[in-house]
Amino acid sequence: MVFPLYDDNPFVKPKLPVVTWGLIAVNIVVFLVQTASSEAGSLHMTIAYGFTPASLSGEMPQAGPLPTFATLITNIFLHGGWQHLIGNMLYLFIFGDDIEEALGPLRFIAFYFAGGVLATLAYFAIDVHSSVPVIGASGAISAVLAAYLMLRPCARVTAYVVRVTVRLRAYWVIGGWILLQLYSLASSEQDGVAYIAHAGGLVAGAVLFPMLRPAGVELFECIDPEEEAAAAT
Repeated sequence: MVFPLYDDNPFVKPKLPVVTWGLIAVNIVVFLVQTASSEAGSLHMTIAYGFTPASLSGEMPQAGPLPTFATLITNIFLHGGWQHLIGNMLYLFIFGDDIEEALGPLRFIAFYFAGGVLATLAYFAIDVHSSVPVIGASGAISAVLAAYLMLRPCARVTAYVVRVTVRLRAYWVIGGWILLQLYSLASSEQDGVAYIAHAGGLVAGAVLFPMLRPAGVELFECIDPEEEAAAAT
């Protein structure tokens, strides 16, 4: 099991990743509201603000106060438990700041929400009749991971691997995560995780990032500063 811990220090960037940190803060606050509610109240939030495919297909009424299309956004801020929240926010903290720096704050916001919406629509396309709400930021974060893999595939990421902390290239860490999602999708695991939304987010990120990146942002940069310095000496 490969579990990423950090890539670089976000405090040394030219501009602090305030959008990434803001998204993390909002997700945490929303989850605290969920957990502070009664079990019935938490379930009501999931039903009302999660995305239910059958509501969009017109097979059942939308349960909450918002129109169904609005839940394509609101579901991104809901999570099913502490593990779900912490895992998503850790990945966003590690990889989101680099994509925010590359795109700029406004383009990053557009990229993040577009990735999340398209990931949710991928889930909808596979099971339009489902009455089970889908929640979580995983689709949007999958888009971020695809963008990071295109931007900094050779970046060093500190990861926890079987009780040992090691430095690995980003393509090993993210590539391993992608293979795990594809395996889980192919094996049709019934663990309550919408793996098709993860796959949809990856495809969305791979398409959107090249389109939204400003001029001068290169893809697939594989220059290691340590190796470059060693070569110079």
